Amino acid sequence: MSNLQKPKMMSYARHMLVCVGPRCSEDGESQALFDLLGDKFKAAGIDKGALRVKRTRSHCFATCKSGPVLCIQPDGIWYYNVTEANLDRIIDEHLVGGRPVEDLIYHRQEAACATS
Repeated sequence: MSNLQKPKMMSYARHMLVCVGPRCSEDGESQALFDLLGDKFKAAGIDKGALRVKRTRSHCFATCKSGPVLCIQPDGIWYYNVTEANLDRIIDEHLVGGRPVEDLIYHRQEAACATS
């Protein structure tokens, strides 16, 4: 019999995945942006409660142009050119306000269609 315990996770509304791979941005820019997220999420009120956003580093999205890049799930929205100023817009407009930042989107995943 295993002594493994089932992991626990708090509920969250959205999941932000940030590419921190070396080909996405220069000089660790993506990691630096990721490191800001805890304070930025707390300031925006999305670090807990109904709007909580989970954040995760990813090594590579295989879309290595105009980084840093990040993805918001389950919305299927992929952003490029994520400077700190653009990150603030994404947090304020998309994660808090519910309106994706259209001029920063490079891909939008279409919702899967249910078939009968």
